[in-house]
Amino acid sequence: MNRALKPKSAEQPIGPIVDAAPVQRPGAVVLEGRFGRVEKLDPGRHAADLWRTLSADDRLWTYMFYGPFADAGSFSNFLGKIAALEDQIYYAIIDRDGRAAGWAALIEIRPPARVIEVGSIVYGPALQRTQLATEAQYLLARYVFETLGYRRYEWKCDALNAPSRRAALRFGFTFEGIFRQHMIIKDRSRDTAWFALLDSEWPRAKTAFERWLASENFNNVRQRCSLEAIRNSL
Repeated sequence: MNRALKPKSAEQPIGPIVDAAPVQRPGAVVLEGRFGRVEKLDPGRHAADLWRTLSADDRLWTYMFYGPFADAGSFSNFLGKIAALEDQIYYAIIDRDGRAAGWAALIEIRPPARVIEVGSIVYGPALQRTQLATEAQYLLARYVFETLGYRRYEWKCDALNAPSRRAALRFGFTFEGIFRQHMIIKDRSRDTAWFALLDSEWPRAKTAFERWLASENFNNVRQRCSLEAIRNSL
């Protein structure tokens, strides 16, 4: 160990030693699941499906930085801009029929700190409350922790966005607090709720996801046991 990095007093508390090597940035992968897949957003292939499902309800955009959109053309232009971003990677969520039903993004990507955030999540009405809605989050988390090697996976949302806060807790994220007057979004003040899932917590969360997604947990599309109940039983 470098002597200059040693504390002057053994009584000074310091954090545990960790692997400080930077990890990979997320890329244009396809994450296959039982109920669908997650793949890099491609406006040429996904715009029509996404406009069809996401233009039906303006409430989808209430807590987002963007939207609603006036027409399919402005929506497609927006998709082109976010798909080209290098500091944020947007992924379309594709159902078993091959239709894009929503999206999610990996953002706030900090490889040296091994920290990343899942955000900008927009689920169309047909995707909400489905097995694929949960499986997409499982696939992204598994990719982040097991393939890329991140140690902290963040979820942030408007503190007034109750569905997003419930979803974070359901998926196994821990609430960490409120950043007051954190942003101005669409000319309104936003307090931001912070959640995180750590690499040490991922094995338990992963097991819960996989048991919840298993075919024996469903009677047709009705769950037998909730994701939270399964995780609490582990």
